Amino acid sequence: MTFKSARSSFIIAISIIGLLHIFLGISLWWLVLPGTIYLALIIYGSAIIQANFYAQTYCYANVSEKQIALSFDDGPNREYTLQVLSTLALYNAPATFFVIGKNIQGNESILKQIDAEGHIIGNHSYTHSFFVDFKSLQGFRNELNQTAESVFKIIGKRMKLFRPPYGVTTPNLVKAANVLNYSIIGWSIRSFDTTADTAQIISQRVQTQIKPGAIILFHDTSDKTIQVLKQTLNFANQNGYKIVTIEQLLKLKVYE
Repeated sequence: MTFKSARSSFIIAISIIGLLHIFLGISLWWLVLPGTIYLALIIYGSAIIQANFYAQTYCYANVSEKQIALSFDDGPNREYTLQVLSTLALYNAPATFFVIGKNIQGNESILKQIDAEGHIIGNHSYTHSFFVDFKSLQGFRNELNQTAESVFKIIGKRMKLFRPPYGVTTPNLVKAANVLNYSIIGWSIRSFDTTADTAQIISQRVQTQIKPGAIILFHDTSDKTIQVLKQTLNFANQNGYKIVTIEQLLKLKVYE
């Protein structure tokens, strides 16, 4: 079910109910049923990025090889992003960092290091504000462009990967991403490393879901994530999984 098909079905349903009301006198209270279903679909489709409700999103790769990709949201962080980079270097593992534009100032050297060490940088909006999903089309374009310009000034590359804040998609967000030629990237494994769960619980959650083509979502914002990352990389090595970039896994263009 996509947004277009859901909207079409809703229009058809209320039209039928309207005609039945005119010709057979049925109660207009029946409009509550399609209205409720439509609202539920909108909420589900917006909140669940894997639903591909508004647009195609890339959440995993359909591969048989034991390859997985790591991704980190919400950096750059002066303390923890550097620890993530050190850990990745120890395991010779690449990753994709979806950065928030407002976090770049003062952390320019970290962004340069991410790029220099062969990792990919993606767009994660400029503010990542709680109300970002209520922005207009132009508002979303500004969010993407501000971060894009900040990154370009530092590494000289134009990002083509975008991960929506909170993983929430809306019509305006998708339109902005399409106009600016971004690929929308989701995930197949959400670590929930920002919750109160212990590192051990988070690691077990991640490991039980790992399979070929998986994209794991972490956040480079806490010490707990460093612990989970080490355990995840050990698990991958012990079970024959190769860590690759999202570019390799999804065969997508990551920079202009």
